[in-house]
Amino acid sequence: MTQLYRFVLEAAAEETKKSGGALGMLTAFLPFILIIGVMYFFTIRPQKKREKELKAKLEKMKPGDKVMSIGGIVGRIANISGDEVTIYSGVANTMLTFKKSAISTVIPQGSEEEA
Repeated sequence: MTQLYRFVLEAAAEETKKSGGALGMLTAFLPFILIIGVMYFFTIRPQKKREKELKAKLEKMKPGDKVMSIGGIVGRIANISGDEVTIYSGVANTMLTFKKSAISTVIPQGSEEEA
């Protein structure tokens, strides 16, 4: 058993010498680097782009625009003050106040697109 153990250790040492240290380590980590790169381009980058677009829409929204909250409440903007947005929603024009960060979709007034 000890001879087998010693043989395995010697084989591993020879393989380490052959692989070339840093180059061998780079080759071992290359799949992980590629996975992280693919994940960045297919998940993180598009999400950042959507957040940037939503932020621009939130800055441009004005009374009369149709909005949808992150909770799914749809209404038209009645008033914007600071970081709060007051909307009217429903048949009785119920007034609700949200933080700007709670708005998920902004549809400008006159747009044909629905939320």
